[in-house]
Amino acid sequence: MSQELTFDIAVVGAGPAGLAFVRSLAGAGLSVALIEGQAEADLRDPAFDGREIALTHHSMRLLKTMGVWDRIPADHISDLRQARVLDGGSPFALTFGAEDADRLGVLIPNHLIRRALFDVVEGQAGVELMAGRRVADCRIAPEKLRGRLTLDDGTTIRADLIVAADSRFSLMRDRLGVGAEVNRLGRSMMVCRMRHDQAHGHVATEWFDHGQTIALLPVSDPDERMSSVVMTLATPAIADLMALSPSAFATAMARRLKGRLSGLELVGTRHAYPLATTWSHRFAGEGFALIGDAAVGMHPVTAHGFNLGLRGQDTLAGVVRGARGADIGSERLLARYQHTHRLACWPLYQGTNALVRLFTQETPPARLARGAMLRAGQATVPFKAVVKRMLTA
Repeated sequence: MSQELTFDIAVVGAGPAGLAFVRSLAGAGLSVALIEGQAEADLRDPAFDGREIALTHHSMRLLKTMGVWDRIPADHISDLRQARVLDGGSPFALTFGAEDADRLGVLIPNHLIRRALFDVVEGQAGVELMAGRRVADCRIAPEKLRGRLTLDDGTTIRADLIVAADSRFSLMRDRLGVGAEVNRLGRSMMVCRMRHDQAHGHVATEWFDHGQTIALLPVSDPDERMSSVVMTLATPAIADLMALSPSAFATAMARRLKGRLSGLELVGTRHAYPLATTWSHRFAGEGFALIGDAAVGMHPVTAHGFNLGLRGQDTLAGVVRGARGADIGSERLLARYQHTHRLACWPLYQGTNALVRLFTQETPPARLARGAMLRAGQATVPFKAVVKRMLTA
């Protein structure tokens, strides 16, 4: 039998952004419906998905404020002390270090952050989790409790504010009538952990080689000899790598790394993700807001996507908490969130896309420009300071 439920806020999507937003509302006295297609067991104990998340200092502070940080096992947190960028076969590297701090940031497995976020949200007062449920229809009306969601089991949810947090391929964004710039890149990212002979020294490497991009990320390990390998190639080539046996895969990766690491051995599972960037034409409107990748889906090369998701939900939560009895679904109020978050995202989104275009073009002029840019960047102290702030703030 279908039923109608009312809440102050309905959040669609229990990924990191959605969970963090719900947690940021703790103690605000608001009723929240959290709707997620995955089963509750999968939310409580998510499987390893290969992704290592590079957190800035600001993101670490947010997780500590939310009570999430202490729920992440300390032995799975890897310090990031230096980052370097390589181009093709050149031995030159543009480097960023943590001379004035103990680390640029940290790397943490994505599934452990998600597990800790769910742990703090589960049982939070005023929150009703609706796992294993999907939105079949969405309407925004002019009256009080303007948002109306119909779930796949016939349940109707009325809310003052609907928050879409359901990925860069957001179905909620479409249902809300929000257009988006979606750029499917025809390439995929494969991530896995590999053991090797050399100690990583807590250095992250981004290598723009000809025809491929490889990131080597230091994984927490007693002897510092395990890294997360992130390989970006045309989607068919990634499929071929995924199909190889572990030993054949290790051989193929040694060839692609061109001797930079020896003694390579696959540890655990491989995971592939299609690459796409998205920019929503609006982040908010009458009765709704978009957060996380539903608002802006970044290219992973600069590792800003997760951090922008945390920043955006914090901005929206601040606007909602500061309403103090005002209509939390009013377009005028939500415009504050949209303005602030778009200003934070736009330079990073455009800059990252420009960087990817430059470093993936194979024309002779592009190759010359890349080398010149890296050397100029290394020699320009203000430039390095700006990039370092972007990496760590």
